[in-house]
Order: sequence, then structure tokens, then C-alpha cells
Amino acid sequence: MKMNAYVAGVGMVPFGKHLDKTLKSLAGQAIELALADAGVDKSALQAAWMGNAAAGVVTGQEMIRGQVVLRAMGIGKIPVVNVENACASSSTAFQQACAMVTAGLYDIVLVCGYEKLFHEDKSRSLGAFSSAVDVEDPDGAINVVKKLAEAAGEPFDAQGAGQSRSVFMDIYAMMAKKHMKNYGTRVEHFAMVAAKNSFHGSLNPRAQFRDVLTVEQVLQARPIVDPLTLPMCSPIGDGAAAVILVSERKARQMGLRNPVRVASSALVSGWDFEDPDDSVGAFAAEQAYAAAGLGPEDLSCVELHDASAPSEIQAYEYLGLCGRGQGSELIESGATRLGGRVPVNTSGGLLRKGHPVGASGCAQIVELTEQLQGRVGGRQVDGARVGLAHNGGGAIGLDAAATVVSILVREDFS
Repeated sequence: MKMNAYVAGVGMVPFGKHLDKTLKSLAGQAIELALADAGVDKSALQAAWMGNAAAGVVTGQEMIRGQVVLRAMGIGKIPVVNVENACASSSTAFQQACAMVTAGLYDIVLVCGYEKLFHEDKSRSLGAFSSAVDVEDPDGAINVVKKLAEAAGEPFDAQGAGQSRSVFMDIYAMMAKKHMKNYGTRVEHFAMVAAKNSFHGSLNPRAQFRDVLTVEQVLQARPIVDPLTLPMCSPIGDGAAAVILVSERKARQMGLRNPVRVASSALVSGWDFEDPDDSVGAFAAEQAYAAAGLGPEDLSCVELHDASAPSEIQAYEYLGLCGRGQGSELIESGATRLGGRVPVNTSGGLLRKGHPVGASGCAQIVELTEQLQGRVGGRQVDGARVGLAHNGGGAIGLDAAATVVSILVREDFS
């Protein structure tokens, strides 16, 4: 969908383990930071879209998740839309808010993604992920893995899936094996992704993990499920990120410096593929590029859904950063590292920044906005003008249940 909304301010709390903080306090802090960055008072907000995926499972808060956050901040009366769409919750909230601003219904709105996944009872954290599939399927998430294993021609051992580890790691492992079988991708290529993102994350003060890893260290780390080692898997986390969106009229009235415009944002759902080469990610990317009038060659930087290291390599391909089956060559070339042709996950990505699922989509918008405005210090992409955010969520069949791709552009009001 073609958009015409502007990012007036962003805010984000460091991702990590925040057992001493409440969900409301994390969200409230991010919102206050975004309001301050935009230079507007909370009384100016006309509506809010609040993205959260797992509070019902982890904290027990259901139904009015956004209202309890905002009420604690003294924000009431305005429409509050609670958005739950698995890992794509806050990117979906962002897409919907942009659409409403573009339609001319609001001049200034809030988007917030927030999540607490750490809990003293680890089963609650893992339970949040096992619910992001069709639970009426007799075998639930395990059946997704079985289908992927069949497509990859691989045996599947369900031991530990959904118990000692998130079942999504088994899903990503089978996707990885299929890619290895079809295109000759090696486990070393996955390690290159993890090592690259660890370098980027080391430069991000809000990242959950900031140590730099070598390819060898990634390969020698604790195995999770073949072929994935621990650094190849995104960690759970707690965190929040917020965005203030305004109309073009409001942006000009505010005199925004280095304004960032949302050129397009595509929200799509999965379907039963007839062509096995189809993908939800490619479909969303095609829509976002067409609506923005841009292509992969125009991108300065990308924040994509690296829930696992193999996921990043596959996303290179369906986002059009390289040809089908060429993702391993792209990571090997250094093109997606800072200083390369199109740096990917300069924030450290989900692998190092962390993955508090409801907050991840908004966090991508925070990183891209700050990149396009030239204010991220040592991880700055020189001359960044166009950024793409890709965020997927849930799993049905052989692919994501939902995906959002958004394109942001730096503009000059003259």
C-alpha cells in the first residue's frame, strides 16, 4: 500500500532481561522517549496502535493491553487499537497507523510495540511461541516441522521441540536444511550471518548482546538443533519501542528536520502455495516496492527478520537483494556488512539486538529512522536515504502466517 506518513519521533528501551520491570513500565518509557524525540506532548496524540504478542500467555494481561499502558501514563479518551499478529504485531500496528494517517483521518498518532518474554516459569515463554501456529491442528507446531522436514527430505526427531527450545528453532532448522540441499549453502554461511550481526550489535548500546563473535566461535557454540548453534538463534527478551507518526501537513507545520517518510507498507498473509517457489516474504516485498516506486537497487540499508541466521540468508533472496539461491554468496561477499553495498541488520538484528516479539517490528523502524537521519554513531551507513523493514510472524503450512514490509525514505522539505 502506498503511504504518505512521516516519522516525527522514535524511542526504544534497551532490549534484554528485565525481570525487575513491568510490561507497562517498559512501554511507557519507550513512549516517553518517542514523544520527547518528536517534541510533542502526550495530549497531542489523536490515536494509538499498540502491538503486543504474548502478554496473555506470559503476564496474563489480555484484551485491554494498550489501554492499561496508556492509562498509567495519563493518556485516555483517544482511540486505542490493540494489535496482536505474532512476531509481526507492532509492524502490523505500524502499517495500520500509517494507513490511517495517509487516509487523512489523523494528524498525529502513536505506535508502540512492547513485550515481556522472560519469566521465572520458562514454560510460559516457550508457550508463547507454540501458540503462533494452528493449535487446532492435532499435532500443532510439530506438524509444521514435519511438513517442512518432508519438503526438505529430512528425518525429524521431535524430542525437545517446544520444551527445551522454541519449536520455531526446529522450523528454521528444517528451512535451513532445505536451502542447503537445494543450493549448496553451508553451515559456515549461517555462522557468517551470526558473526556479522554480532559486530553490528556491538555498536548498538540498546542491543541485548554486544560481544563480537568470530565465525569459528559461532560454529563451536552450543548446538540447539542441527544445523543451528546458539548464536544462530534469536534470543527471547523484554523490551519496547515506539514511533510517533504525523501527516505531511503536520510534518511541515512542525518544521521537521531530516524528515523520514513512510513511502509504502505492505501487510500480507500466507496462503496455500501452488508453486513451491512462492513465499510470503517475496509477495510482501513486491507489493512494497511497487507502491513506493522503488526497487532493491535503491536500498541503503535493511532491517530484516533474522529470527535465525538461515532466515537472513533466505530473506536476502526474496527481498531481491540477490538472486534465488545466491544468499550464501551475498553474505560471503561482505555486501551486507557495514561498509558493504547494502548493510543488513545494522542494529544487530534479532540475533543480537534481541527479539521481544511484540517490540521487534517497531524496533526496526527506530533503527531505520535513525539511520536515515544520520544519528547512530559508529554503525552509521554513509549517505543512507532509503531503508526497508521486513518482519514476519507465526507459521502455517510451509511459511510465515503474516509478513509486513515497509519502505522509509529520507526527504528534504524545501
